[in-house]
Amino acid sequence: MLIIQKYGGATLESPEKIKAAAFRIAKTKNKGHQVVAVVSAMGQTTNQLLDLSQKVSKNPLLRELDMLLSVGERISMSLMSMALNDLNHQAISLTGSQAGIFTDDVHVNAMIRDVKAHRVTEALQENKIVIIAGFQGVSPTTKEITTLGRGGTDTTAVAMASFLKADRCEILKDVPGIFSADPKLVKDAKPLHKLSYPILLEMTYWGAKVLHYRSVELAYMNKVKLYVGPATENTEDKTQGTIIQEDIMFESTKPIAVNSHQSVFAISIKNKTQSEAIELLNEDFKRNQIGTPQILFGINANKNEILLFVTAPQEIMTMIRDLCEKNENLKIENPNLCSVSLTCTGSSLNEVLNLCQKKLAEQNIQPKYFTQSAMSLNF
Repeated sequence: MLIIQKYGGATLESPEKIKAAAFRIAKTKNKGHQVVAVVSAMGQTTNQLLDLSQKVSKNPLLRELDMLLSVGERISMSLMSMALNDLNHQAISLTGSQAGIFTDDVHVNAMIRDVKAHRVTEALQENKIVIIAGFQGVSPTTKEITTLGRGGTDTTAVAMASFLKADRCEILKDVPGIFSADPKLVKDAKPLHKLSYPILLEMTYWGAKVLHYRSVELAYMNKVKLYVGPATENTEDKTQGTIIQEDIMFESTKPIAVNSHQSVFAISIKNKTQSEAIELLNEDFKRNQIGTPQILFGINANKNEILLFVTAPQEIMTMIRDLCEKNENLKIENPNLCSVSLTCTGSSLNEVLNLCQKKLAEQNIQPKYFTQSAMSLNF
């Protein structure tokens, strides 16, 4: 079997944890599997590098920011390769560009456009373990290093699994799998051992942090077999972690999960239809080299005004705020919004909606906006 293993930053935050992850990779290799490990930066390295850039420059060039941020994963990949070689396993570390991750030319939030992982294939044929720096790639147009935005290592792992036709893509974290809510915020959050791709897509679209939305979308489109679980446990133990597969069906109308986006902007665009407003927004983002944010939904605020609700990593939100201050066509009507969403299935969402409204009223909470999709109630 060919197995892709992605290790998150919390699982690599110290030399001891890197060595533990290396032991885990070696154990998988010793079972006769081929292994490609995709690694994040150690612990809070990315945040520390962002803070460092702000201390040097109030408005760093995005090209230089990508050069800086890509260092974190390169540190992890080289240390992991060293640790594996000490365990008597041949390993080679590759940057995103060396591994053949080709992106568009947008800095800080680039999109993967192609994968040509020929060096990875060659290394596997030589019986080596391949360690890839996640979160980064290269634009074939500009020849510049790009980064994929928050959660980009998940996307790297899934893209590599798709290209290599891996038997399994394991997303290994410091939590025991996917829960019905963030267990750090909700004490009685329940583990979800099996999920369908559509349900997970809905959860990540509305804020579940366990996986990046783009990586789930990519896995769904390319039929990548996903497992999300703890880096400290045996992934062959079916009582641990979460398996994502297509044939999971639900009929219950009980909420499956609750998630949130902590920062949402309501951007006002006048004298445009909703499709024209989205096109205008995307053109402005592209012209100003701002990675496209996630447009959650849009509404007609009045006859001549469209409100688009967007969210993105904090560094992108800062760029959007700066753009709106300079652009007379764009105005942030409310910069202090957040969203809370319940993902459900079944045909009786109205029952859940009525219960939500009752509970909110009991706490004197009046949602400013509400939208409903086939599987979510979003406040």
